[in-house]
Amino acid sequence: MKIREIMETSVITIKKDTKYEEVAKILYEKNISGLPVIDDAGKVLGVVSEKDIFKVLYPFYQSYYEQPVLYTNFENRESKATEIRNQPAEVFMSKNVVPISPDDPIMQAGSLMLSRGVSRLPVVEDGKVVGMVSRKMIYRAILRENFKFE
Repeated sequence: MKIREIMETSVITIKKDTKYEEVAKILYEKNISGLPVIDDAGKVLGVVSEKDIFKVLYPFYQSYYEQPVLYTNFENRESKATEIRNQPAEVFMSKNVVPISPDDPIMQAGSLMLSRGVSRLPVVEDGKVVGMVSRKMIYRAILRENFKFE
């Protein structure tokens, strides 16, 4: 089975200067778990996932080590979202992105996801994002095909 058979083709993309608040709003309102970040030419620069959105709410190790008391009040940590609302996507996006072709096998995408520790990959053709494929899409396709699940 090929990626083009299972990929999501109505992909919402963002630019690297899209603010944290807008990214979070898109993910929340569209009920999606990740977005490709592209440049003006449509080239993939990164991906922002729910995990990236969540991780930025927590301190880097160095910050925690230097001032742990600032990070142990977990109720106050919730307010971190308002502090970072204007950070651009390029600050918190995952840059370790491996695009895949629509004609690649789905198991190749699954292998890349496992080896890279990601849950989705942008599907790129002629240098442009034409879709997204997720781990969920792959395992559902395999189960549907091999076990005739609906």
